[in-house]
Amino acid sequence: MRAFVLRPNKLQLFLFFLLICLTLSPLAGQAVTFVEVSEASGIDFKHTDGESGKRLFNEQYGSGGGFFDYDNDGHLDIYLINARPQEEQAGTAPPTNVLYHNNGDGSFTDVTRVAGIGDTGYGVGATTGDYDNDGDLDLYLTNFGPNVLYQNNGDGTFTDVAEAAQVADAGWGTSCAFADFDNDGFLELYVTNYANYTLDAHKTCYRHDIPVYCGPSSYPPQPDLLYHNNGDGTFTNLTEQSGLLSVPAAHGLGVAVGDTDNDGDIDIYVANDQDFNYLFENQGDGTFEEIGLLSGVSCSDMGKAEAGMGVVLADYDNDGKLDITVSNFQNETNTLYHNQGDNFFIDTTITAGIAEHTHRYLGWGIGFLDYDNDGYKDIFVANGHTMDNIAEVDRSTTTPQQNLLFRNLGNGEFEDVTAQMGEGFTLQKTGRATAFGDYDNDGDIDILVTNWNQTVDLLRNEGGNQNNWIQVKAIGTKSNRSAIGARIKVVAGERTQYAEVKSSGSYLAFSDLRVHFGLKDAENVDLLEIRWLSGTVDTATNLSVNQQFIVVEGKGIILK
Repeated sequence: MRAFVLRPNKLQLFLFFLLICLTLSPLAGQAVTFVEVSEASGIDFKHTDGESGKRLFNEQYGSGGGFFDYDNDGHLDIYLINARPQEEQAGTAPPTNVLYHNNGDGSFTDVTRVAGIGDTGYGVGATTGDYDNDGDLDLYLTNFGPNVLYQNNGDGTFTDVAEAAQVADAGWGTSCAFADFDNDGFLELYVTNYANYTLDAHKTCYRHDIPVYCGPSSYPPQPDLLYHNNGDGTFTNLTEQSGLLSVPAAHGLGVAVGDTDNDGDIDIYVANDQDFNYLFENQGDGTFEEIGLLSGVSCSDMGKAEAGMGVVLADYDNDGKLDITVSNFQNETNTLYHNQGDNFFIDTTITAGIAEHTHRYLGWGIGFLDYDNDGYKDIFVANGHTMDNIAEVDRSTTTPQQNLLFRNLGNGEFEDVTAQMGEGFTLQKTGRATAFGDYDNDGDIDILVTNWNQTVDLLRNEGGNQNNWIQVKAIGTKSNRSAIGARIKVVAGERTQYAEVKSSGSYLAFSDLRVHFGLKDAENVDLLEIRWLSGTVDTATNLSVNQQFIVVEGKGIILK
């Protein structure tokens, strides 16, 4: 009998060898996804804008929140900001902001009442930092109305000291930031303001005879504020003396601070809504000069002032210079500015592959994060429209929108990987603020997203820790205790990375002050270097990966 031999064709051979290659590839089994776990984690927060039904001008902007370790137990807690009805409702208790304590097992407990931190104002944004250098993190809140400064008492409770500290501005604050602008060891406070709006001056706006929320040009802008920390628990308003009023007031929504020109002091970038964005260069003498137009970061590459919402600074190409990305209105695209040095930036939005994927979305909270720990910073943006009835006037879009994630390819380009990120990225909600941090301490970055008049989303990273990583918690001594502004350099394998400790960025939000570095397959850190704002430099060599390091200024690594 003649034996029958099955001979595979060329296609079958190709598929066989492709399967073998994929199985043996270093990327095999390393798919990263995000899972929405807010309800499962005990977070039942739902935002409200007051829901007047009148489309009051200040309702559409949502509110923020973020990650911070308020009790120094090594686990990131969550604070979420709410608004309230703006017309009296007899017998109804107003909504409050909420503090969730991280239990360390993936769950959270509402401790708002015990902590005394449930502000009932019309909440907007926040930032965090140890402004009094006592070893625990304080919290500053912006409101439509008087702002709040919660001093951390160190025992799990907070006290509102805004009036005594002279920072209870009663305007319309949006994003804000703590930073030591004069390198004296104490954190100053920058507050971005939006518009001179009151309920008594409310207007009704129309589009195609349909009532809609008014745009920013309907009300005059309100100047931003800069408070100097006096070192005794009080602040002095130095907005005029600092030179910030040398440019016209603008409708400010986002702020990010960092040393954009590598001269050793902290600069300020402000994203403005339908006004030119501002880059305030720190002159080192207590004053700032606005250089946005000359630096190429005030508008689009077509010279158009865009509707800037969120902004973040980070070194996305590992060249030692802070780059900028800004989220903008629908049909404008988000913008990516590459730092060329010498206070000059190039708009790389199109060449980086960002433009075509963001053009039809309306972006808000935005951030650079290395979600897959490959050593390159990726970009996340939360999306959602400002008009609750946009479908009535523009059938090409919707109010709820999908969030986006762009993977950094390491060659100056980004790839839209949203569709690969699992069920956490299939959500269609009306996104606003976004914060980033490793809340479960498993070595990869998780994402917190607030949504307009909807529940919050906690997106847990699944699989990002299959590549190696380190986290650095920096503690200043001569410099501010929070180490905000310290620049960290990490050399591991073939890559050198840079990052700054920061309290700002995104939109109305604050993120983990610990600095996270993805290391891909590097098995040790050749060099960890921290340049503090005081001028002190601490270094360590030959460190193990996949752990957190606590570094104290002048003492080096004290715990790992």
